[in-house]
Amino acid sequence: MLEKLSSAFSGVVKTLSGKSTITERNIEDTVEQIKMALLEADVNLRVVRRFVNSTIEEAKGEKVLKAVDPGQQFVKIIYDKIVAMLGDTKVDLHLKGPDTQSVILMLGLQGAGKTTAAHKLAAKLLKDGRKPLLAACDLVRPAAVEQLSQLGEKIGVPVFKENSKDAVKNAKEAIDFARRNGNDTIIIDTAGRLQIDEDMMAELVKIKKVTSPVEVLLVADAMTGQNAVEIAKSFDEQLGLTGVILTKFDSDARGGAALSLKTITDKPILFVGTGEKTEDFEVFHPERIASRILGMGDIVSLVEKAQETVDQEAALKMQKKLQRNEFTLQDMLEQFQQVKKMGSMSKLLEMLPGMNGIDPSQLDMSGMKKNEAIIQSMTYKERLNHLIIGPSRRKRIAKGSGTSVADVNKLIKQFEKTKLMMKKVSRNRGLQGKMMNQLGLDPSMMGGAGGMGGLGGLDPSALKGMDMNKLREMARRFR
Repeated sequence: MLEKLSSAFSGVVKTLSGKSTITERNIEDTVEQIKMALLEADVNLRVVRRFVNSTIEEAKGEKVLKAVDPGQQFVKIIYDKIVAMLGDTKVDLHLKGPDTQSVILMLGLQGAGKTTAAHKLAAKLLKDGRKPLLAACDLVRPAAVEQLSQLGEKIGVPVFKENSKDAVKNAKEAIDFARRNGNDTIIIDTAGRLQIDEDMMAELVKIKKVTSPVEVLLVADAMTGQNAVEIAKSFDEQLGLTGVILTKFDSDARGGAALSLKTITDKPILFVGTGEKTEDFEVFHPERIASRILGMGDIVSLVEKAQETVDQEAALKMQKKLQRNEFTLQDMLEQFQQVKKMGSMSKLLEMLPGMNGIDPSQLDMSGMKKNEAIIQSMTYKERLNHLIIGPSRRKRIAKGSGTSVADVNKLIKQFEKTKLMMKKVSRNRGLQGKMMNQLGLDPSMMGGAGGMGGLGGLDPSALKGMDMNKLREMARRFR
């Protein structure tokens, strides 16, 4: 979503970082570039003016002009201003204790993704140890109740639904149902319209009155740009929003909504939807988004994603295999699948410092898919011992995978080289440290599990053992 904006800001950062001296003219020219980038991203004009004026005022002070490294000081000011624009710090849901019910009211226009966001939020809360209940109170959109029922069943969360045509009554009964069944968090999916109208607002006001929610969340479509800000203001005036969930954050939208919402409405963005899958739902971290915009990457989020997807026991087994030089084609296949679990290549590239400007379509991802197909066409015995794969077996594997014998030969040669390199890396801590430095990481954070085959030479299992506090401190120093 922020590619174009990030591209513009990354260029500014590269230019500034190389300057040993900065003049007032440099500052004015740079801020003008930033101003144009923000306006092209559909950021609210008032927000842009505030950003520009405060940046110029602070940058022209002695702190920058007379600093030992003025370029870095200026970049730091820009970073801080973007973070402030996005909301300064992460904001958590204000839920009551597990022995008391917490109601979350989901609002938004039709098509914004309320129902999908409701089930993603329920899945997250379930993972966090809560006992959520989804309440189907969208009685306007056809099949909305059935959609929520299917999504709830998919993630193992109960869904309260009644045949009643009264959404207010349904919401009230959902609270009673949750109390009887021990659900501590009730997420109410409400009806939306193509545009705000009095009937919808009146119904929502009544639902809020009978349910007393601790959170009133607006689900806004990032692709609507400045309209999302106006919609948020309208809902807030009548219902008192506590936060925003921004959907379609992975789209090619220009990013104006994300950069304007907090400043204009004073309501924090709590979560962003980054795809269609249940797990494509992230906590909104202003400082991390600011890092991505400036092309600094987001190593902390990358490590957290690895920690969510990498099994610790499997990582330790992999480490022992590498040390004993027992890496097999089956292990390579599992590595491919592990990387895929972490998300699309475009999302992963965003998190790596200096990689934001790279177009994922320019990367040869077909090679990994082809290799995966070839390994899957092997028998389990062949995957464990590649030395038994003779000419006749290679011909069979090529036919089964829809590739050529030359492709199979190429994979096996690549595997043998990789195995040899991984053996060297697993036994050479100095070489591991060099690889970590290339990624902008502190080698001292290297955990017990090592290896190759993952992202840019760093296996996800290596990320698993990192100390998150040390990583955050490194990220702050890097900025």
